Amino acid sequence: MIAASGAECPPRARELAARLSALFCRDVEIVERLNDAQRRLRDANERLWSGLSPDAFGVVYDGAAPVGEGQAAALGAGGPGSRTELLVVLQQIHSTIHRAFCRYQFACEERRQLAVDVGEVSQQLTEVLCAAGWSVDDARGADVHELARGIG
Repeated sequence: MIAASGAECPPRARELAARLSALFCRDVEIVERLNDAQRRLRDANERLWSGLSPDAFGVVYDGAAPVGEGQAAALGAGGPGSRTELLVVLQQIHSTIHRAFCRYQFACEERRQLAVDVGEVSQQLTEVLCAAGWSVDDARGADVHELARGIG
């Protein structure tokens, strides 16, 4: 690839561009995991709301609160095992929320570290390109995927 000024792209710049390109692909994977964890959190929260309304919690304590159709199924229709079934459902939802939150938190930390790596490699790439005669604007605006493939 040649800069607007006519300067060539040195091999070291291609190596750095390839590293950046791979880091960007890794970022896409992390974002997919973040989105999946967020979806799991949202779905678990929805299970709490749609399966267990405030009226349903009365059944846990005294069995006197009215229960809608959705809650009746989740509570075993208010029968003798309803408390146990409710606790099982709540434990499952709690575990889902905990796992999704841990995955989300881990992916956020991975993405934070990835941002540091991208910043460092980007700075190195800019320095190598500028040393080869590229302007700072051309170096910062270069398409790393194209540089890595030698297109341009």
